[in-house]
Amino acid sequence: MGSLLYGNSGTEIGFDDRSLMHLQVVITAKLRRRESFLFTWTNSAESGSGRSSIWFAQGSAIVYRFAGSRAPSLNRDWIETLMLSANSAGGLQFSSEPIAESTALPGLRPT
Repeated sequence: MGSLLYGNSGTEIGFDDRSLMHLQVVITAKLRRRESFLFTWTNSAESGSGRSSIWFAQGSAIVYRFAGSRAPSLNRDWIETLMLSANSAGGLQFSSEPIAESTALPGLRPT
């Protein structure tokens, strides 16, 4: 389990490494363009459930801490979904990785 650490307050948000890598790509792209935005996620049951949000702006202190040493592969569709969310009026809403549609023909079972 990786972590996104935000600001001097010590805010730490846990994400699996794959999710964290995709968030890093989107957050970095927005900040490189000097675009501020809101980031919202659903808290885990251990964190009291509910939702939380933080404001990302130029100069925000951010650390991405990955549990594993290997970088996960990237899913272009997931990055696009997260980026569309980040560019919306509501800001970046974390969503799980979209399930890839099966490429099998109807009536055939994947092997």
